Amino acid sequence: MRILCLGAGAVGGYFAGRLLEAGGDVTFLVREARKKNLAEHGLRIESQYGNFSAPVKAITAAELGEPFDIVLLTCKAYDLPSALTAIEGAMGDRTTVLPLLNGVVHIDQLNAKFGRNRILGGVAKIASTLAPDGTIKHLNDWRFITFGEQDGTMSARVLALKAAYDKSSAVVATASPEIMRMMWEKLVHLATASGMTAAMRANIGEIARTQHGIALMTAFFERNVEIAQAEGYPPAAKFMNEFRQYIADVASTNAASMLRDIERHGPIEAQHIVGYLLDKAEAHKIDPSIHRFVYTNLQAYEQRRATNRL
Repeated sequence: MRILCLGAGAVGGYFAGRLLEAGGDVTFLVREARKKNLAEHGLRIESQYGNFSAPVKAITAAELGEPFDIVLLTCKAYDLPSALTAIEGAMGDRTTVLPLLNGVVHIDQLNAKFGRNRILGGVAKIASTLAPDGTIKHLNDWRFITFGEQDGTMSARVLALKAAYDKSSAVVATASPEIMRMMWEKLVHLATASGMTAAMRANIGEIARTQHGIALMTAFFERNVEIAQAEGYPPAAKFMNEFRQYIADVASTNAASMLRDIERHGPIEAQHIVGYLLDKAEAHKIDPSIHRFVYTNLQAYEQRRATNRL
């Protein structure tokens, strides 16, 4: 099974790197600067589950010459249009795309571009970052990847990918018949956590220790759950209970990556996460007031960033 990973960053580099470590046939599709770094230093992962360093096959889009079996898509949502162009040369009649992007809107875009039968659903749960020297630093015990067919069937390709990941002790992989519901659960989690921590410029515990912080996060969470239910993907009770505890933890130092992106003055996925759910709230006639506030806050940041006024 020949696997192409778009990028070699914090998410793709980790999950594709662990497949490589387990003996998989993995190639990284990267830009020239990252290709040069990989040629000089190899792929490097630092993790409590074992460090890994090895030479890798790295190519640019212009060097794609034949199709791959699996394309692992791990770009940011705002880079998806250019990513779709980049992987065109890797797509054959039997190529499968596994996207690990935030949100769900990308599924419709991928279906329209390549055909629904070639697109899996996927969810990654990991905290990692790419250091300035190109090292992938794994930050905690999250190392989970879940994937499956959009129609819920347990296909041969899904089981084969699960078997490949099972060779690595540094990844916990799950083949799920409910991947679309799980993607919506992650969107609810992400929109609530990233929207609140980014808008408040504070982590979960800092917000929870304010007078109205827990109530505000809970209200935003409940609106996001309503949207998921209206879309036909009600979150599981276990998820609901765990997330309520998560946002009520006054000692938490957790913050979404969107806040870290803002703190480094980087681009954010505001439209793809909070903006998308705002559109859905309005379509389903669900109270959009918190979404409007959070989304406007994030858009204001984007406006200031665009004019170098941060």
